[in-house]
Amino acid sequence: MEADSKPKKSGARLCCVCNQNRAALKRPKTLEQICRECFYAVFEEEIHQVILENQLFKPGERIAIGASGGKDSTVLAYVLSELNRRHNYGLDLFLLSVDEGITGYRDDSLETVKRNELQYGLPLKIVSYKDLYGWTMDEIVKMIGLKNNCTFCGVFRRQALDRGAALLKVDKVATGHNADDIAETVLLNILRGDIARLSRCTSIITGEDGPIPRCKPFKYTYEKEIVIYP
Repeated sequence: MEADSKPKKSGARLCCVCNQNRAALKRPKTLEQICRECFYAVFEEEIHQVILENQLFKPGERIAIGASGGKDSTVLAYVLSELNRRHNYGLDLFLLSVDEGITGYRDDSLETVKRNELQYGLPLKIVSYKDLYGWTMDEIVKMIGLKNNCTFCGVFRRQALDRGAALLKVDKVATGHNADDIAETVLLNILRGDIARLSRCTSIITGEDGPIPRCKPFKYTYEKEIVIYP
């Protein structure tokens, strides 16, 4: 009897971590073939190690998570709340969101933040341009036009976060800036010739000389992995 000449199909790759489950994805960061369960565990452990190695938090601190309703801040809120419970960080966590008053832009994301409040059991504070400054971003655009409106909004938003953090009496603000965001900022500063900002934009903790520092637990986390995580 002649041997079967058809090539045999190779078996499915196993997870390189547990070597038991079938690999479900390739990590963008390391190119490792990994199962989804191990990816979640490794992703969270890496964030935990970043927090420990950089001493981002101290027991008893009040931490506001800058919550925009986007993927980065949503994942950050979940991971920090999980790690806080799992490793007994002893942190009081809050969600802090800014309502710029831009019709059709912030409405849906604020609903996401409100769902996060219920899902993760974290108190939510929303500060609005209207309450803080007496006008919305829509009203500002009507007065000054669209030129430089993003620049103005960025400045107002940073100030709003600081004022919201002060109202919550927190020790730090944690933001969802990831490795891709930081790389983009570095390139922009180089192209602009703004060398002075390079060290600040790459620091994992900024504003230590101010009233409320900010930290970036996702500094070494790829955006693609944040997208994969949920």
